[in-house]
Amino acid sequence: MSDNRLVYSSEIGRIKPEQETVTRPKGDGIVRIQKQTAGRKGKGVSVIIGLDLDDTELTKLAAELKKRCGCGGSTKDGLIEIQGDKRDLLKELLEQKGFKVKLSGG
Repeated sequence: MSDNRLVYSSEIGRIKPEQETVTRPKGDGIVRIQKQTAGRKGKGVSVIIGLDLDDTELTKLAAELKKRCGCGGSTKDGLIEIQGDKRDLLKELLEQKGFKVKLSGG
C-alpha cells in the first residue's frame, strides 16, 4: 500500500489559517450621518461613516463626540455609532472640526 497522504505531523506545529486584513473603503471626502434602528430592538443610533482616520484618531473622536452628546456609543470597522438620534448635534460638532457633513436616512 503506497498511500502518501499526510495524516498528522508535529514537525511544523499548529497550522494557522491565514488572517484576512480588513480594508476600509476610502471615503469621498464627505462624512455621512445616518440614523439606524434595524436590529437594535427599536433603539435608534446615529452612525457616522466616511471618516478617513486611523483607529486611534477614530477612537479619540468618538470619545469626544460621546462626551459632547452626553451619551454612549462605540467604534467598529471604521464607523462611529452614537446612541440616540443626535444627527443635528453631531453635524454641528463635526463641521466645527472641519469635516464636510451630510445627513442621510430616517
